[in-house]
Amino acid sequence: MTKKMTTNNGAVIDNDLNSVTAGLPGPVLIQDVHLVEKLAHFNRERIPERVVHAKGAGAGGYFELTKDVSKWTKAKFLSEVGKKTEVFVRFSTVGGEKGSADAERDPRGFAIKFYTEDGNYDLVGNNTPVFFIRDPVKFPDFIHTQKRKPGSNLKDADMFWDFLSLTPESVHQVTILFSDRGTPRTYRNMNGYGSHTYKWYNDAGEQFYVKYHFKTDQGVDNFTMEEAEVMKGKDPDSATRDLHEAIARGDPPSWTLQVQIMTPEEAEEYRFDPFDVTKVWPHGDYPVMDIGRMVLDRNPGNYFAEVEQAAYAPSNFVPGIAASPDKMLQGRLFAYPDAHRYRLGANYTQLPVNAPKAARMNNYQRDGPMRFDGNLGDGPNYWPNSFGGPDPVPDSGEPMFEVSGKAGRQPYIHPNDDHVQAGDLYRKAMNDQDRTNLVKNIVAHLGNARKDIQVRQVKIFLKADEEYGGRVAEGLGLSASDLQ
Repeated sequence: MTKKMTTNNGAVIDNDLNSVTAGLPGPVLIQDVHLVEKLAHFNRERIPERVVHAKGAGAGGYFELTKDVSKWTKAKFLSEVGKKTEVFVRFSTVGGEKGSADAERDPRGFAIKFYTEDGNYDLVGNNTPVFFIRDPVKFPDFIHTQKRKPGSNLKDADMFWDFLSLTPESVHQVTILFSDRGTPRTYRNMNGYGSHTYKWYNDAGEQFYVKYHFKTDQGVDNFTMEEAEVMKGKDPDSATRDLHEAIARGDPPSWTLQVQIMTPEEAEEYRFDPFDVTKVWPHGDYPVMDIGRMVLDRNPGNYFAEVEQAAYAPSNFVPGIAASPDKMLQGRLFAYPDAHRYRLGANYTQLPVNAPKAARMNNYQRDGPMRFDGNLGDGPNYWPNSFGGPDPVPDSGEPMFEVSGKAGRQPYIHPNDDHVQAGDLYRKAMNDQDRTNLVKNIVAHLGNARKDIQVRQVKIFLKADEEYGGRVAEGLGLSASDLQ
């Protein structure tokens, strides 16, 4: 049976090729309600683009727990070996617009929504274990430097490197970004990290700090700078296409979840600030352990509905998981859901991709644009009440924790400087080819900045490792006198 075309209110449409006119050729009459509805909807088809992570791809699948971690967390989806939880994952570039190329040098977003029986848990990270800054007040400024110059509307190397060279804490992430890890070949061939330190707590109220590492089972594979440049022109959607086609041909990608665990007592004495997102916990200090596996085996049925409207927020916790004192994480707890309310509307959590699936939303928040679930009917919209409305569950909350100190805008103070881990990465984690590519990639980009900015940035590299900074300086043609 042929499907009947209708207006949005369900009325049958008689003709979709010709507007209603007064005679031939017209003019068109405003009473053509189908035309008006069609044009008005077309004008509103694009929701605001994400400020960051605008270009992305997504897929559904499941997470399976492979190790008992109940002694550290009471999160139900982590409570039983073999337990499977539905997930939806969005991968993305960070700085580019929605039409940018997948092969750009950029961190990659790695966001996972777990549809657990206690509600949705969102783990919103990147393909790098660290970040450029550690205080959220710097975030808008940092992102502005990665976008376009206000006057020319062009990407600008001076903006990019001026901020970074004035922000030494960025050198660890800069070293990762300008290695070949800054241009992953596909989304399937990169790792994902929670990046921040999070808190787990168990049934006894004991608390632990945790870091998440999703290691690709396909193996890490990156473009060189030259390969990435070719791919940007050849296929701007290369990673999006690769993910979709791999799943479509029955080759679902997977990742092994590893965690590091630290006690609060250990955190107080650790040689690095465990809540500084510009630092890692070296595996020699805190070895990783495998606890689960994530498999993506379902392509979205509609990109807009499931990927463009997917909204992830680090504030989406479930009992057993909470925030740490990480300052960047604390800022994200507000910023992410606020961005979604602006971009998608106050009721964005009712959209199917964002709504809980294994639990039920039940509270006293009502009304707002696009409320389409019955608005909870005639039930009470306040608490406490005497009419059978939902009650809080007292024992479901995070255990109390100590907070002390003077309130104020306090500079970061810690005995370990910002250059140590970047230097260790250069000397210990990279091979000769990695180091050569890193220097070449930096020189190609930093070489477009002003000389005084080049000098300031090279001095940061020199503090991380003398050879590292020296090779960049040589590539830029800077002399010893320039660096005095």
